[in-house]
Amino acid sequence: MSLKKLLIVPALFTALCATAQQTETPQDTLTRFQGSYEAEVTATVSDRAGQTPFWLISNRGGLGSVKTDFGYVRGAVHTMGAIDRHWSWNAGVDLVGSWRTEAPFLIRELYGAIRYRDFQLTVGSKLESDRLVDQNLSSGDLLFSGNALPIPQAMLRMPDYMYIPGTKHWLGFKAYISFGLYTDGDWQHNWVNPKLKYHKDILYHSKGLRLKIGNLDKFPVDFEGGLEMAAQFGGKEMRGETVLRQFPHGFKDIIKIIFPSGGDSSAPIGEQTNVLGNHVGEWSARVNWHKPVGEGSMLSLYYLHFFEDHSMMFFDYVWHDGLLGVEAKLPKNPFLSKFVYEYMYTKYQAGPVYWDHTPEIPEQVSGLDDYYNHGVYGGWSNWGMGIGNPLLISPLWNSDHSLTFKCTRVISHHFGLSGDPTPQLNWRFLATYTRGWGRYWQPYHIVRNNINFLAEANWHPKSLHGWGGSISLGLDNGSMVGHNFGAMFTIRKTGLL
Repeated sequence: MSLKKLLIVPALFTALCATAQQTETPQDTLTRFQGSYEAEVTATVSDRAGQTPFWLISNRGGLGSVKTDFGYVRGAVHTMGAIDRHWSWNAGVDLVGSWRTEAPFLIRELYGAIRYRDFQLTVGSKLESDRLVDQNLSSGDLLFSGNALPIPQAMLRMPDYMYIPGTKHWLGFKAYISFGLYTDGDWQHNWVNPKLKYHKDILYHSKGLRLKIGNLDKFPVDFEGGLEMAAQFGGKEMRGETVLRQFPHGFKDIIKIIFPSGGDSSAPIGEQTNVLGNHVGEWSARVNWHKPVGEGSMLSLYYLHFFEDHSMMFFDYVWHDGLLGVEAKLPKNPFLSKFVYEYMYTKYQAGPVYWDHTPEIPEQVSGLDDYYNHGVYGGWSNWGMGIGNPLLISPLWNSDHSLTFKCTRVISHHFGLSGDPTPQLNWRFLATYTRGWGRYWQPYHIVRNNINFLAEANWHPKSLHGWGGSISLGLDNGSMVGHNFGAMFTIRKTGLL
């Protein structure tokens, strides 16, 4: 793929920023300091013969462990305020102390942000929330699912859509760019099999552009979609206490990460002939039909396409792989509030053959994508949990303590339902069926199956002034994560500062 194609996204971003009009934003009405706090205690009880059930630890922002009978105490404070009509700020901290987990203390969130009109600079660790899928009911976004701990970074972003002049609010866009640093190097050192390699001080980069088409005052259907890319680069390759290799991370290397291109002689040979670093990305699209069956209802169809490097970024290969979802939000009723169904297929991965062109055989075949894995950087994970969709089972589940995603070729069907019987009680139910073929490099001898269930109820009685709790039951049955059964109990207190 030519560099010209890769320059399309940043060039379009720059052009749109130059012509976009300012829009009224939520902070324009914020006139004073606001703050909230949350404190909770969570404990799990699981069958000692297995592990913690899949949905009791997946898509929970890095909380939990595959070890049975773990628990944690968590405290969080989030604040925001306005400096004047155009300037505002927000900050937060979320700390976790735990037992029977891989790390007894975690800084889950610690960030500060300053916003001027439509642009916001955030520095620190902050949970990802701006996705096109429902993070409470979906199996998870393919690029950023909320399955892993957030990566500390500096991010310049547009939190809200900017509308293009002359389009009468029919066409808007928003974008972001960030750089960060992985903090799991010491964890890798302690957790990874001593015979295997691991990495420390890996650097991180991400960028994205999303468009919105539609004016709900004129027509009840709108579209959202765009392109996002992320990369791992720099850092050190380790075995035990020995540094095996230092990867390039100078200014010129950062430019090659922003505009993906090959590294120089200081980079591994594979990154000289292809692109520097581990690049992943996602195309996303979502169509929403508002009020199809009444006030407050919405019917949505969405599609996510994941790609490794450039092999399936455009249409050099057929887009067989992806996640197709349907989401229905119903009018207010005491039975069912929202329904999600998702079908995910990742078996193709540009085919089972990879060949770098040579003078003798000039053809290029860019198959064997091996989603979430990488020959240099291990894979698309943080603290052992996959950053993307958790149905491509995270390394933390590996009994050999390797950082490899061992089953990336899957077909899955996922259902998510939620309801609000009363203002003080809500529930959700997840059911997932997955078939796994392993990897092209290491296929399973027999296709493996897995069924994962979650049933959860949350109670927050008005009379107890911010006190609440939840009970979650998880069940796994199959040969991918085993046969597991367990429960999670949470007591929490929330309030305003």
